[in-house]
Amino acid sequence: MEHIILYAIVPIFVVMAVGYISGKKGIFTGEDAKKFNKIVLDYALPAALFVSIVSASREMLVRDLKLSIVSLVTIMFCFMLVYYIYKYCFKKNTGADAAVMALISGSPTIGFLGFAVLEPIFGTTPSVALVVAIVGIVVNAIGIPVGLSLMNSSNEAAAAAANGGKKPNPWLPVLHALEQPVAWAPILAVVWVVVGIPWPDWASPSFDLIKGANSSMAVFAAGVTLSAVKININWQAVLGSILKLIVMPGLTLVVGLLCHMDPLNLKMLVVANALPPAFSGIIIASEYNTYVATGTSSLALSVILFMGFCPLWIWLTDLALTMY
Repeated sequence: MEHIILYAIVPIFVVMAVGYISGKKGIFTGEDAKKFNKIVLDYALPAALFVSIVSASREMLVRDLKLSIVSLVTIMFCFMLVYYIYKYCFKKNTGADAAVMALISGSPTIGFLGFAVLEPIFGTTPSVALVVAIVGIVVNAIGIPVGLSLMNSSNEAAAAAANGGKKPNPWLPVLHALEQPVAWAPILAVVWVVVGIPWPDWASPSFDLIKGANSSMAVFAAGVTLSAVKININWQAVLGSILKLIVMPGLTLVVGLLCHMDPLNLKMLVVANALPPAFSGIIIASEYNTYVATGTSSLALSVILFMGFCPLWIWLTDLALTMY
């Protein structure tokens, strides 16, 4: 656990702190953070998502069908649960606010911390790569397009109400979401994998160079964004952390046990789904200027709490496996 804290969690706080201090000193502003986020959202993140998915194979997707099904069911159930809770339980929230929280608290940061957390615990094995690949496909190829569609639907409904109440085309939000590289890149990558087209080795260095900016710039921009907004650890931020760190891995453990998953795969999936919220949600929130303060506060809180919940879920999963 010490290795995970030092090599996976601490760097997040260091880079975020540098961004925060830079913002407070006036070196960068909130507008600069939006430009950083646009680079990540339109170029670095789509490249990272695409190349991480095409590195998988059809065999990986069907090797353990239970793993794929449990990942899909638990992640998307929690994603929509977060959306409906924040939309209907908090009257001041719009559908776009709820969609942002779904993208944050309903999605583990598998691309950024997946290997960094799972490999020190379970070793550098094909099974780790399988879990990271499948969870990454669910989060990025399904979760992000759904979240963007929900955001666009809310924004366009609000715009229609302001312009005389004309009912918007229900397919328009989906089409607008698919126009964005962060939505269509992972979907294209899944199609690539399913069709079985081999990914050429010579193409990887170019994508790797672009995706290299993803994690560092996203975390730095989150720090700059935090410096420009009031940190707001309210009930909504706390609830987001509870849903992410307790509800999602807990549901994963229960469903995995009921489906008689392979014990090692179940342990890895529980830890993967207990990871802190996805940074892509904060990037999207900043780009749309929606729910930034609470979303960023919930993410920061979840990163801190993960240091305690990670070993707790490993222990609980081992205990459940011996009792079930």
